[in-house]
Amino acid sequence: MSDVQEKKPITTSKLRQMKQNKEPITMLTAYDYPSAKLAEEAGIDILLVGDSLGMVVLGYESTVSVTMDDMVHHTKAVTRAAKTAFVVADMPFLTCHGSVEEAIHHAGRLIQEGNAKAVKIEGGEEILPIVKRCTKAGIPVMGHLGLTPQSVHQLGGYKVQGKDLESAKQLITDAKALEEAGAFGIVLECVPAEVTAKVAEAVEIPVIGIGAGVQCDGQVLVFHDVLSYASNLTPKFVKSYAQIGDMIQSAISQYVIEVRSRQFPEQRHSFAASEETIQQLYGEEVRV
Repeated sequence: MSDVQEKKPITTSKLRQMKQNKEPITMLTAYDYPSAKLAEEAGIDILLVGDSLGMVVLGYESTVSVTMDDMVHHTKAVTRAAKTAFVVADMPFLTCHGSVEEAIHHAGRLIQEGNAKAVKIEGGEEILPIVKRCTKAGIPVMGHLGLTPQSVHQLGGYKVQGKDLESAKQLITDAKALEEAGAFGIVLECVPAEVTAKVAEAVEIPVIGIGAGVQCDGQVLVFHDVLSYASNLTPKFVKSYAQIGDMIQSAISQYVIEVRSRQFPEQRHSFAASEETIQQLYGEEVRV
């Protein structure tokens, strides 16, 4: 029996216990059934259906163009493959900037239609009412602090956050507030390692870093970045573990060459008709 078969489904309680036991949490984005299946079989703890799908799957310039329908569609595909991994789905742009009731409705879609186990919301103190209501409604919430891609234009670009004392203290304040509001975990993006350590120490819930150093409770990366799979972004904090994109392009190029030169399909790739059928088609006039 494989490790994945023996592994029990990950829960928010399990994730909190992993932090207490200082057991690093693994998190990876997934946007469809095949990527989720492979990550699941590799033993990933958390699968994040990130709105980054807009850039790496749908070809948008940023995450801002991703809709709730996009998120529900891709979340449904991921959750069909996830048997033990804890699936978190991003709340896309503007779905948390109206009324609390509207935000609850959107979050509910990701849980009811997408079958996600939790939602992730960008922001600090400004999203606390939504976090509280979601938690009260039985919807687990993961926060997202530091570099928040949906606010990239307001932040002035993809820049490291928390570099000065004031902003570093604000990150700690926001993390504590999110925990108090009921968040079960926090993603901390593009923050100095020293600040990350302080944020992780300040809360009892897991802090998952991306470009935030090793002093947190786990790490998350984008599926396509890990595999160099048609990803045009190469942030400093990304590590590629395989060159899948080059392999795929090479394979397709070879297919194109063989089709154009009539090397494919070979005889073994073709189906044979019966001798009677061949005789009727080629040996006698076919009557209509």
